[in-house]
Amino acid sequence: MTQVSDTPILPQFAQLTIQGEDAEKFLQGQLTCDVTKLGLSYQAAAIGNLKGRIEFGIWIKKQAEKQYDVVISADCAASLQSHLKKFGAFSKFDTSEPIAIYPCVLADEPTFSHKEDHNTPKDTQAWMQCSLATGNYWIVAATQGEFQPQELRLHQRGGMDYDKGCYLGQEVIARIYFKSAPKAFLHYVKGSSVKGTGAAPTAGDKLDKIQVVNALTTAEGFEALVVARPEHLAESELTVLDLPPALQADVARAK
Repeated sequence: MTQVSDTPILPQFAQLTIQGEDAEKFLQGQLTCDVTKLGLSYQAAAIGNLKGRIEFGIWIKKQAEKQYDVVISADCAASLQSHLKKFGAFSKFDTSEPIAIYPCVLADEPTFSHKEDHNTPKDTQAWMQCSLATGNYWIVAATQGEFQPQELRLHQRGGMDYDKGCYLGQEVIARIYFKSAPKAFLHYVKGSSVKGTGAAPTAGDKLDKIQVVNALTTAEGFEALVVARPEHLAESELTVLDLPPALQADVARAK
């Protein structure tokens, strides 16, 4: 049974800084993206689990030599800290305590800022709307371990590199990419309020055979990013909206 909340809960985010002699090497063995190619702009990426599913959905940038800033949903920050401590026990780097960082939209792109004047519900709502429209999903505690990166089109956003070498979950992820393709994958949709409550579904909810990644209440109902098979969407009452052209491409590997 789908559960909904009458009061929308706005997402909150935290930033951790990872820096030290082994920071790049360590992160290269953890992240789906190629850490050596990172710059000063946030890149969506992921840390997978051994089943090839996203345990931590993050945004990362190289702030300085041997220093990386990582943004994650605030409710996942403590578990990410534990993960880094466990897997980085024998590597030379330090991880800062998480600090608040605020979602906002700059130059029509969803991003993050430390400026307190961006710490407003209006900024967060604008970020959510822009993120849904651009496929900029966010993983929260309720959806950790739920999705395979290709299902969320992370490879179409520069967040995966199939030539960089090994990382957590790489064998499963690469096998799906080279030998098959997800049957269910990311779509941007709109729909009516759930059961007339006026509320949007929440992350991880199931709408029959369609799984919600993120959702936002609107005046007409809700908009959401969902993972679903196209045929199941066609059978539903949801309306499919356009994602950016790069995310409209087939999720399968081009042959």
